[in-house]
Amino acid sequence: MYTNAYTAYQRTNISTATGGRLIVLLYEGAVKQLSQALNLFEPDGKIQAKNIEQFGNCIQKAEAIISELEVSLDMEKGGEIAKNLMALYLFFNEELVQANISKNKEKIQSVLKMLSDLTESWRQIVATNANTSPSPSGNRLSINS
Repeated sequence: MYTNAYTAYQRTNISTATGGRLIVLLYEGAVKQLSQALNLFEPDGKIQAKNIEQFGNCIQKAEAIISELEVSLDMEKGGEIAKNLMALYLFFNEELVQANISKNKEKIQSVLKMLSDLTESWRQIVATNANTSPSPSGNRLSINS
C-alpha cells in the first residue's frame, strides 16, 4: 500500500514539475544511484560477488540519467553553459564506465561529489525561479528553466 502511494506521488511530482525541477529530479536520481553503488563496497574496498550485478545496475542507471541530462541541453540557447555542462556529462559517463569496469570507488566518489554540487546549484536556480512555467519544447529541457 505504501509503495503504491509513493509511486503515485513520484509520478505526480514528475508530471507536474517545471523544467528546472525535472533537472533537479534527474540529478537527485543519479546521486541516489551512485550512493547506492558506493554502499556496496566493503571496508576493504572490494565488492562481494553477490553484489556485482546490483553495483553494475546502479552505475548503469546513473549513466542513463546523465545521458538524459545530456540530451536535455538546449545547445542553441544555452551557449557556453550548455557546452560546459555537455563536457561535464560526457566526462561523468566516461568516468562511470571506467569505474564500473575496474570497480574504482574513487572515480564514483569524484563524480558523486560533482553531481551533488550541481544538484545544489540547480536547487538554488529552481528556488529563485519558482514561478517558471514548464518548457514549451516538450521533452527537451532548457538550461534556462
